[in-house]
Amino acid sequence: MNGRYVAVTIGVLALVAVPYATKEIYYVNIASQILLFAIFALGLSVLVGYGGLVSLGHAGLFGIASYAVAYLLAAGHGHAIAIVTGLVIALLVTAAFAVLSLRSTGISFIMITLALGEIIWGLAYRWISVTDGDNGINVAARPEPFGLPLASAAGFYYATFCVFLLAVAAAAIFVRSPLGAALRGTRDQPRRLNALGYHVWMIRFWACLFSGLLTAVAGILFVYYNQFISPQTLALTSSAEALLMVISGGAGTLLGPIIGAALLVVVKNVVSAYIERWNFMLGAIFVLIVIFMPEGLVPGTARLWRMGWRSLHGRRKVAPADSPGAMQ
Repeated sequence: MNGRYVAVTIGVLALVAVPYATKEIYYVNIASQILLFAIFALGLSVLVGYGGLVSLGHAGLFGIASYAVAYLLAAGHGHAIAIVTGLVIALLVTAAFAVLSLRSTGISFIMITLALGEIIWGLAYRWISVTDGDNGINVAARPEPFGLPLASAAGFYYATFCVFLLAVAAAAIFVRSPLGAALRGTRDQPRRLNALGYHVWMIRFWACLFSGLLTAVAGILFVYYNQFISPQTLALTSSAEALLMVISGGAGTLLGPIIGAALLVVVKNVVSAYIERWNFMLGAIFVLIVIFMPEGLVPGTARLWRMGWRSLHGRRKVAPADSPGAMQ
């Protein structure tokens, strides 16, 4: 346990030092992207990893929160009202999503969430009076919480970092709570849990709401990061990318979605500047992960580390028995 706490402390300190480690605004912005997409992936991982419910419609929830904030700001409302209203609207839409999609599981659940996400994407394109269609909505300025300006890359990064820490803490509390344990039970033995008197549907419903909350928070950070939102953000590719973050990093872990988000954002924004066929490279990476670490990068790395440690420890125990002194 001490080693885990040390690793977490080192990781947090490394994230704090990012704006000081590089003076290039571009890389600070990349770090902000990693953190906000990590929150998005954490929200999806609650359903995929702990609930066994694969969603392809989370980009719709992500975009709903972004559009709500952008629309209210464009209408002249303050940042606080826009953010709170955006969260409430996203939670209401998430509740509607859950009521419709939790009628089934497995492939049926995936297809329902896919259809609902596509409906929201279509509304973003066609409801021009609200979304302005292809032109999108611009956000004039970022908020200044407690008088701290977020206009600079470093300022926005630290604000995103604080929200990221809160999101990770909330996710850790959730998955370690009785509700989180019950959610894992609905994933592994839903019939047995139902026979024991648990309300399986309600457990999944609350998990969907928590997942939608984290997704909405990420969507709000996204619209402030870009200061712009368009229907492209709600496309199926966004949901697929979030799902790849979760699967590649390790579903059912807290660190996995974060590592998956870092991998995807870095390849998409940094490596693509040097490698023209970066899509092929990204696909090859995911194929290798699925073949050699089907559980994801974080659990797979931990497994290989344990295997190596046991092998090394075993050799150390055998060595004295094979030595000349041991034979006498």
